Amino acid sequence: MKDTMKKLLGKRIREIRNKKGLTQEKLAELVEINTPNISYIENGKFYPSYETFVGLVNALEIEPCELFAFDTMAKSPDELKDEMIEAFNKDEKLLRLIYKIYRAIAV
Repeated sequence: MKDTMKKLLGKRIREIRNKKGLTQEKLAELVEINTPNISYIENGKFYPSYETFVGLVNALEIEPCELFAFDTMAKSPDELKDEMIEAFNKDEKLLRLIYKIYRAIAV
């Protein structure tokens, strides 16, 4: 489990870094660590220290909990759709609620 958590955390950091358009070099500069350390963290070889963790959160401009949002990473878009459709088929109230949320944010 320990290795799996390191890999998931590393993948999540890489995912957020890429979405922010940052290179490993730029992120390392912002966190004030060496570039290879970012690589080691992203590849699941090391856990970040507390200071590095705080630096990553600040540099990526995210809440700490966002680094542990692994659920969306583990499933493909098709798997997510299938899970949602199955849930909607079982629960009409859920379908209507999600539809209301969708309409509220899609406008």
